[in-house]
Amino acid sequence: MKKINIVKESRDFQKIMSTGICLKEKNLLIYYNENNNNYSRFGISVGKKIGNAVVRNYYKRVLRNIVDHNKKICSNKKDYIIIVRKNCLITDYQKIEKSFIYLIQSSQKGEKNEKK
Repeated sequence: MKKINIVKESRDFQKIMSTGICLKEKNLLIYYNENNNNYSRFGISVGKKIGNAVVRNYYKRVLRNIVDHNKKICSNKKDYIIIVRKNCLITDYQKIEKSFIYLIQSSQKGEKNEKK
């Protein structure tokens, strides 16, 4: 993932999570919101309840890899915050990738699970 495609600042995370739309799945939770850029941006968050720093960094790398491999379906003008849920600890890479693809496709269709 290029640096331009990353949401890093805390205020951006808070803005997307407070005004964006939330989609839930067993392994992942995604907040998304429209942006004014010509590209999508992604932010990845792994809470301390998931594990120690080694485990959290592993899941960040896994999600960055999934985003890089599926950029074709993410070619819209949105900001995404991807939050890892505890169920990821017992799932494999393919199921996490399927969850990600399902949530991204749902966001493009405009489906809503919950409005925040």
